[in-house]
Amino acid sequence: MPDMGGEVLATRVAFLELKDERRLVQEGYELLDEKRVLLATEMLRQLRHYLALQDDLTQHEQQARTALDAATDAYGFDDLTVEPKLGLEQALVRSDVRAFLGIHLVEAALDEVGGDVRPPSLQPLPEARGCARAFRRLIAGHVAMAACAGNLRRLAREYTRTERRARALENVVLPEIDVSLRFVEEQLDAVDQEEAVRVRNAAAR
Repeated sequence: MPDMGGEVLATRVAFLELKDERRLVQEGYELLDEKRVLLATEMLRQLRHYLALQDDLTQHEQQARTALDAATDAYGFDDLTVEPKLGLEQALVRSDVRAFLGIHLVEAALDEVGGDVRPPSLQPLPEARGCARAFRRLIAGHVAMAACAGNLRRLAREYTRTERRARALENVVLPEIDVSLRFVEEQLDAVDQEEAVRVRNAAAR
């Protein structure tokens, strides 16, 4: 951008170049502003999803505590700790990734474990199985929430970056260009007036 410190030639060419530069910067600002709105909208959607997952997780936690109490009452804590576990060795975290304004947004879920193939003698008792399933649902809830929390962090980071750039254009670059435009325009008006005076004087002579 031309500088006002006396180095700018107040010409029509310089004025037109400044006008073109301002138009391009304005278009860039409008694109960043639109991106800000889209990011904010997606952040609100992800936040609502996160809060819904949090409500589900609260219910899963309550159900897990209730199931643990029932299993402890049925077998006693010591006997419960030696019950065969319902492991997650075969479980898989399934993730779906979609691109949003260059950001990878992830939805993750814990795939259900296949049927228990252990012999009947090693099968957990009903209350213990119910306790294990309740805690498995709790783990699955944490998986989904972790993915959503990651989305919110990435969106917030990109929103902050976009906001900083948009404010720089809005509050620094565009005002500087406007000042330069006014300066060049004033200089051109002064030149035009001087030229008009010279023409009148010449005509009078």
